Amino acid sequence: MSVIAIHQPNYFPWLGYFYKIFSSDIFVFLDDAQFSNEGMHNYHYIKTPQGPFRLKIPVTGPFGSNINEIRTNDELGWKERHLKTIMANYKRAPYFDQVFHDIENLFMRSYSDLADMNITMITFICNMFGLSTRFERSSVIGTDKTNEERIIEICRILGGDIYYSGTGAKKYQNDKDFASKGITLQYSDFAPFLYPQLWEGYQPNVSIIDYLMNCGYDWARVADSQKKIKDA
Repeated sequence: MSVIAIHQPNYFPWLGYFYKIFSSDIFVFLDDAQFSNEGMHNYHYIKTPQGPFRLKIPVTGPFGSNINEIRTNDELGWKERHLKTIMANYKRAPYFDQVFHDIENLFMRSYSDLADMNITMITFICNMFGLSTRFERSSVIGTDKTNEERIIEICRILGGDIYYSGTGAKKYQNDKDFASKGITLQYSDFAPFLYPQLWEGYQPNVSIIDYLMNCGYDWARVADSQKKIKDA
């Protein structure tokens, strides 16, 4: 059985995004989906003493552009600001030195577009976690289908038997449409769990940066937590 998961490439996404990758055999970056200001393609939140703080990347591109057609506006110095904010809030975290160094190196690279940058960052973290999932890009796979039909077509092209979906898609996906093509629709069962964080008040949905700073590249902690929750 081959499990396929598909998601837009987001900026340093939350822990549940990486669990979706971990749970799939093939993970497809939907890099030619339309860019959205609400899609977390160019922003996420870190934890601060005052609560969640948004790190947002200034971008350029015509309205209606796909994520892989959007460029980051590096002239505005956003990388320096993000690094400064991350340092100010995580310099006392247990794994700050290693993780901050890695983020600096990722920022120093050249990228063709926003999708390319996000994908590079996500796959780097996955490699550090030791995840063996295969990665693909929807722009390379190619299909003229749209919406749910496109998801089904990508699964078919890649030989997927199971489509591992985020729970937010329940409101518009139809199990029968997938079943008619021989694909089982399965929803993510990731459950946020407590891990060490700086300052009071647990924040479960912040960027992966928070987990890395506090726990390092320890994927076993994530996998074990989900097993314990399911076995409870």
